[in-house]
Amino acid sequence: MNSKIIDFHCDVLYKMLYENKVDFEKAELMDITLPRLKQGQVGMQVFALYLEAAPLIGPPRFAQVLRAIDLFREQIAVLPEMYWVKWKEDLETLEQNHSLIGSILSLEGVDALEGDMVYVRTLYELGVRFIGLSWNHANWAVDGAGEPRSGGFTREGWQLIEECDRLGIVLDVSHLNERAFWELMDGTTRPVIASHSNCASLQPHPRNLTDDQIRAIIARDGRIGVTYVPLFVAEKELVTIEDLLGHIDHIIQLGGENHLMLGSDFDGIDDKIQNLEHAGHHPNLLAMIEQRYGNAIMNKIAYENANRFLKTYLPQRA
Repeated sequence: MNSKIIDFHCDVLYKMLYENKVDFEKAELMDITLPRLKQGQVGMQVFALYLEAAPLIGPPRFAQVLRAIDLFREQIAVLPEMYWVKWKEDLETLEQNHSLIGSILSLEGVDALEGDMVYVRTLYELGVRFIGLSWNHANWAVDGAGEPRSGGFTREGWQLIEECDRLGIVLDVSHLNERAFWELMDGTTRPVIASHSNCASLQPHPRNLTDDQIRAIIARDGRIGVTYVPLFVAEKELVTIEDLLGHIDHIIQLGGENHLMLGSDFDGIDDKIQNLEHAGHHPNLLAMIEQRYGNAIMNKIAYENANRFLKTYLPQRA
C-alpha cells in the first residue's frame, strides 16, 4: 500500500485560534501537524474555518474569519512543504511536485457572514472553496442537524445558495438537517459534498446520512467523506477501523465506489477510533480497505475520487 491521501475535513485552525496551538511543525501538538501529514502520506488537506460563540466576545463575526485565514496563511501556508490550492491549475503544480502537500480552505457554518453576500465574495477571493452551510444549530441562513425545529432555508439562505452557485463555491451538507438537505438539492443543480458524515442506517445519528441522501449525493456527482468520529461510527465503547469499514461497505453497496472519500474530523474530536488516532495513522485504514477491496478501490477512496472532484469543480484562475 503506497497511496497519497486527501482528507476533506479537519479542525486544526480551531485549535490554533482558540487554544493557542500555533506550532504546526511540532509533531505531538495536534492530530494534524506537518510531521503527521508526512507520516500519514497525506497529499492534500482541507482546513475548516470553524468559529464558535464565546461568552465575552459574542457570536462569530467576519473579522474572526479573517483572523483565522490570516493564521492559516502565516503559520501553515507559509511552510515550503505546504501548497495553497485555490484553482484547478494548482492541482497541476501538485501533480508535478509530489513533495508538496496541498491545502484548501473551507468555511464550516455561515454565522459570521451575517447574511452579507459581499462577505461571501470576499471569502472566494481569499481562497475559500467550500462552505458548510451550518454547524449543529440554527443561523441566519438555515437550521443545522441539532436544531430542534429542523427548519429549512431562510430568504437570505437562498441568496447564499445562488451566490455560491454563481461563484463556484461547493456547498457542504454535513451539518444540515434532513429537511434543509432536500431543499438544497431542489434548489441547486450543482454537486454537493458531505465532507464528514457516515451512514444513518448503520448508526442513527442526526449528523449521518440516510440511504436516500447518499443516493442523491451520488446521483449529483457529489462526494461523501467517511469520518472518524466514533459516535458517528458505532454505539460502543471501543470503536475500531473494522466498524468504520462497515460504513464504506454500505456506501459502495449504494453505488458510491466513485464518490467515497475521507473526512477525518481530526482535531475536532476527543475520542478516537482505535489505531486511527491522528493523521499519521491514515495508512492503517487504507491497509484494511486494500485488504478488503483491492488496490484500485483503495486508491479511489484515498485520493482519486476527491482529486477528480477537485479537477472538475474547482474554479479556473481568471
